[in-house]
Amino acid sequence: MKVILKQDVKNQGKKGELIEVSEGYGRNYLIPRGLAEIATADNLNVMRQADEAKARRIALEQEAARNAAAKLKECTVVVKAKAGSGGRLFGAVTAKEISDSLKAQHGIDVAKNKIVMDEAIKSFGTYKVKAKLYPEISGEITVQVAEA
Repeated sequence: MKVILKQDVKNQGKKGELIEVSEGYGRNYLIPRGLAEIATADNLNVMRQADEAKARRIALEQEAARNAAAKLKECTVVVKAKAGSGGRLFGAVTAKEISDSLKAQHGIDVAKNKIVMDEAIKSFGTYKVKAKLYPEISGEITVQVAEA
């Protein structure tokens, strides 16, 4: 019998997969526990539509991430910080400060956990910081640290 999995089932498959199982296993274990449903034409059609909707959503998210990466490349974010006499900052510029400044100055919302800083920014100057916008898509932000 063919069933569509509603949840991941160990040693059988992942959610949304169409698998072949024995009649007893399907009717006595998978279906009563809500782990699977019988693969009827209607259920297969619903599964196909859900897959297509997911593919469209992923394509839209990737396009939005590419557009955001292009915008980030063009803009410079100015972060104001206080420093001591040697030009070293009191503390360091954080990803949260960069995220907040980016939102305030350019209206681009990037979560602080998406901003990747290779090293801490502890002095004045211009730095390049990466933003992971999507698993394969990242943008580069130019951060200029100025005196407050």
